[in-house]
Amino acid sequence: MSDGDESMEKASVQSTLNENGDWEPKVLAFTCNWCSYAGIDIAGVLHMQYPASLRIVKTMCIGRIHPDLILEAFARGADGVLIIGCQVGDCHYIRGNTYNEYRMEEMTEMFASLGIDPRRLKVDFIYAYEGKRFSDIAREFVQKIKELGPNSIRIIT
Repeated sequence: MSDGDESMEKASVQSTLNENGDWEPKVLAFTCNWCSYAGIDIAGVLHMQYPASLRIVKTMCIGRIHPDLILEAFARGADGVLIIGCQVGDCHYIRGNTYNEYRMEEMTEMFASLGIDPRRLKVDFIYAYEGKRFSDIAREFVQKIKELGPNSIRIIT
């Protein structure tokens, strides 16, 4: 290993540690515009906490989330990806949430060949008024990712 490789590794380790030296997972949450994003808004209004390491990306419908986007997130260093949409049967785009669920089930099957633990991807559903449920899902998922440790497949920096 060259000195350049070692310094890159050290910089990578340092960038994943917070000021106290504790690693905090980088979790990307894709939410639909209608129910799950509204649930996040309710959680904020009611001062329900969820991990600060969670980064939220709002989409019109989770049915639009292509598997390439999930792989891109992991390649860019996400430690976990959380997808939250409308409850099944309550999708504003009729079946977008069930379509996403089917796609992500197929996605987890391919994870093993790519070296990604399938537990790093979670799909869940909430109603717009379920701010507490969103907060609980987010905290539990981030805790699971903490237990799994850092994503080891970062490709793109």
